[in-house]
Amino acid sequence: MRRLPLIPTLLVLAAVAIMIRLGFWQISRMHEKEALLARYAAAQTMSADVPFPQDAVAARNVLYRHARVDCRQVTGITVIAGRSAQGGSGMAHVADCLIDGGEKARVVLGWSRDPAPVEWRGGEVMGIVAPGPRLVADPPLQGLAPNARPDPADIPNNHWSYAIQWFLFAATALVIYGLAVRKRLAGEPPRR
Repeated sequence: MRRLPLIPTLLVLAAVAIMIRLGFWQISRMHEKEALLARYAAAQTMSADVPFPQDAVAARNVLYRHARVDCRQVTGITVIAGRSAQGGSGMAHVADCLIDGGEKARVVLGWSRDPAPVEWRGGEVMGIVAPGPRLVADPPLQGLAPNARPDPADIPNNHWSYAIQWFLFAATALVIYGLAVRKRLAGEPPRR
């Protein structure tokens, strides 16, 4: 009777099992992401202000909600690539602020085509909490046009395609290994 090579077979089967497990893990992540995106979509409809979060962990619970900050001191203004509310490409003007208690906040003041930073001395800002965290001013400040509103639809949920990739990797490994074993066994002389 012809025998499969034990160690390579066990290694391939272990690798295939890991790839299948990773595929199911991606499916689980897909469902988690769907729930998160649904929560973010619901947050967009809430009008009550929330405290501005100080880090990414605290921001997870208040993303896409309304907040306000009192920028007591502007420590810098930068200009980064951004989109207008109408979808045009241009510059988002972002202020770094010190707020109550010595905490910090990044505020997207608004949008323009001009790359020169605007001058802004601070004050109260209302807006939407975006990933970062940062506060996207609504209404915009300093005569700038509205920046694109933060939208949870911009967050990719491509876990299904990752799951399919892992399953295809597992199937490919099995096919290649099966062909290699078949070729090896076909070249062996029969045992007596």
